Amino acid sequence: MKTTNADDLKKLVMKKYGRIAEQSLSGAGNGGCCGPTGCGTIDYEVFADDYSALKGYQAGADLGLGCGLPTEFAHIKPGDTVVDLGSGAGNDCFVARQIAGETGRVIGIDFTDSMIRKARQNAEKMGYTNVDFLKGDIENIPLPDNTADVVVSNCVMNLVPDKMKAFAETFRILKPGGHFSISDVVLDGELPEAILQDAELYAGCVSGAIAMDDYLRIIDEAGFTSVAIQKKKPVVLPDELLNNHLSPEAVLQFRLSGAGVYSITVYAEKQHAG
Repeated sequence: MKTTNADDLKKLVMKKYGRIAEQSLSGAGNGGCCGPTGCGTIDYEVFADDYSALKGYQAGADLGLGCGLPTEFAHIKPGDTVVDLGSGAGNDCFVARQIAGETGRVIGIDFTDSMIRKARQNAEKMGYTNVDFLKGDIENIPLPDNTADVVVSNCVMNLVPDKMKAFAETFRILKPGGHFSISDVVLDGELPEAILQDAELYAGCVSGAIAMDDYLRIIDEAGFTSVAIQKKKPVVLPDELLNNHLSPEAVLQFRLSGAGVYSITVYAEKQHAG
């Protein structure tokens, strides 16, 4: 996969997701999961899960940018403070708010001005007074230590250049005894370089994805315990893409190997001190 320095990657992501938010603000429709490689002919549906059956779902906040349903697995309780990292237009925040209730608090963090504007617009429309949206970088979250009972995030960490720092920040803002549920895109097994590059064009959120073992190792090294995969879903790459680089026999072998791109939802806890 081609390499991009951290500052350039952040600018590319900000530009791409800013454009998606601007389209939504102008009424031009939703954007889909466009990573920093660009939209082009990306098939957005390979990632998105259906939120419509979840209580609190607001169609106007769903820009199709997720790759899982982290709030469904997050064990949120009434009265909890929930932080959503990379909150976009507020989709997961509003589902979380339905569970946390009037006595809870939900904070969305996003570093794109137009996404913050869209999310605040949605919250105002619904009359929510306990849902806040703050501009901030996930590598330097603008919240005090021990703020959150629960952290959620949906298809965002893979786009963060310094994942170790992002998970360290997640650990910092969680209360002792708190936990996270994060959906993200990872790689499992050996994928040929050419296939990875084409996969980025086919499904933009593949850009920035790392091996699942490395992803879980980072979580462990950040200090979390009870790390568990709550859901794992393959992102099916079409035969047409694979046939560009592999023989029919090799395509079959690749399919049978289990190697590929996956959407996972991961749970982990921050232990009580002492």
